Amino acid sequence: MISKSLLLFLLLLITLNCLAQFNDTTHHYVNFNSSGSINKTNDGSSYLLNNSLKFGLRKKSIAANFNNNWIYGKSNNDITNNDFTSSLDFDVFAGDSARFYYWGLANYTTSVSLRINDQLQAGGGVAYYFVNKKNAMFNVSDGILYDRGNLFLDDDTHDVYDTYRNSFRILFKFMIKDIIVLDGSDFIQNSFTRRSDYIVRSTTNLSVKLRKWLSFTTSFTYNRMNRTNRENSLLSYGLTAEKYF
Repeated sequence: MISKSLLLFLLLLITLNCLAQFNDTTHHYVNFNSSGSINKTNDGSSYLLNNSLKFGLRKKSIAANFNNNWIYGKSNNDITNNDFTSSLDFDVFAGDSARFYYWGLANYTTSVSLRINDQLQAGGGVAYYFVNKKNAMFNVSDGILYDRGNLFLDDDTHDVYDTYRNSFRILFKFMIKDIIVLDGSDFIQNSFTRRSDYIVRSTTNLSVKLRKWLSFTTSFTYNRMNRTNRENSLLSYGLTAEKYF
């Protein structure tokens, strides 16, 4: 189990993988999203809360991003979700290039729905912007991560492992008339030593701006942890507040 001091260190580091649009005068970005649902019938009740907090910083050729996401849900008093992810990533752009850069990542996950007690990932790689404009962005990255996990398998076997993974990601953002925004990220992380051991993470957001700082957002998230043979998906909607400064 990962120590509390290490978790505190990660939390002090983390809030930044944001699809932000910086310019010469804006170097910081804050984004908060909250959504949820409640369902009650004669046969029972259920509810789900989904909250995320992001913070971004960019100066010259260096950018840093810190993301936190927490999903909590119950159905008939049974916990279905208590899933927390916190990640810190940083980008270092190569010379005068605005397209090619190096990246580093530290990520911590714990998830009831995916049967992850603790998972820590750290590593780095390279990335390239095929498109990088105000109204359109498309980015591909690849690299190597060290993954140390503490899981429960389907037969309740306690699985403590470490492995190296290839981490491939597609990142995109498209904006229509500064009002409608479609963005998302898709990951696949394959273990180098075990073919059946892979992780899939996908998030797609569609936002409509109500104010410059406030949007109505619909989000679809899918996760699969093949090592535990578990997956989850979540379709949510709510309000997103963001600010550049």
